Amino acid sequence: MLYRRLGKSGLQVSEFSLGSWVTFAKQVDTGDAKSLMTAAYDAGVNFFDNAEGYEAGGSEVVMGQALRELGWGRDSYVVSSKVFWGGSKPTQRGLSRKHVTDAAHAALKRLQVDYLDLYFCHRPDVDTPIEETVRAMDALIQQGKVLYWGTSEWNAQQITEAHMVARANNLTPPTMEQPQYNVFERAKVEGDYAPLYDTVGLGTTIWSPLASGLLTGKYNNGLPADSRAMLPGYEWLRKDFESERGKARLAMVKDLAKVAEGADMPIHHLALLWCIANPHVSTVILGASRLDQLTDNLAALGNRAKLTPDVMAAVEAIVQNKPPAPQRF
Repeated sequence: MLYRRLGKSGLQVSEFSLGSWVTFAKQVDTGDAKSLMTAAYDAGVNFFDNAEGYEAGGSEVVMGQALRELGWGRDSYVVSSKVFWGGSKPTQRGLSRKHVTDAAHAALKRLQVDYLDLYFCHRPDVDTPIEETVRAMDALIQQGKVLYWGTSEWNAQQITEAHMVARANNLTPPTMEQPQYNVFERAKVEGDYAPLYDTVGLGTTIWSPLASGLLTGKYNNGLPADSRAMLPGYEWLRKDFESERGKARLAMVKDLAKVAEGADMPIHHLALLWCIANPHVSTVILGASRLDQLTDNLAALGNRAKLTPDVMAAVEAIVQNKPPAPQRF
């Protein structure tokens, strides 16, 4: 396992990290969570990702119980939460100072930790001024309850505004962004955010590197009954896979599988390694419901040398979706 700085901060995060979306408290109980987290930790993973919106806080409860029982030194791992979807009442959602503060306190209790290493705004909130959110995050940092704050699926203009507000008012700016990134979803990471890596030192903790499982090849012959797309509440994913766009991507997956085979590795290893080949990716968040699934994904690092320039070029020739270079003025 290698480690990368989280943007311009001094925090070192593992290239692969473990997330809990879809799995913890839905497919994974505390015992399974301990097994998964132990395997990841023993492999060098030091970042564990969570959110208040994952299973209505249940995912954080499971992770928190696992962390308490595992008893790792608090200085040996990084844990996150995200704020936006906390409940149905107006004060239980969004990025108002009240909800940002309430959600942080609730996450600390569920995760059974004294502070959050990373705290993300899970989506932009058009009903709350960005300055209010920046001030709320800065207050939590000054209180020692949060170390670094960031965003998830914000656009470059919104992130830039947050930095301008912070700079103008001597507040703490966002350190990182958590966007979706894989061979099919590249516009934000490679296009929209491109100027921010140099100007503000943006770090990225990317999610869905396997495109919700599409890049594992398991959907090549239909939708398996035990797949994520067949879970209750994920009908949107099944609909996406069955759409014209989904069918086009599936055809590309089959071609990508041939490239991976030629490089002597499975397609999901190719997909994961492709993500960390981008130097602006701080960490790739893995998701797993089974121990063998996680250990297999972690094993992709052993194929790092096989991701040659020729293999990268072959991938580009198939997907043909590289964003244009940003204009410099």
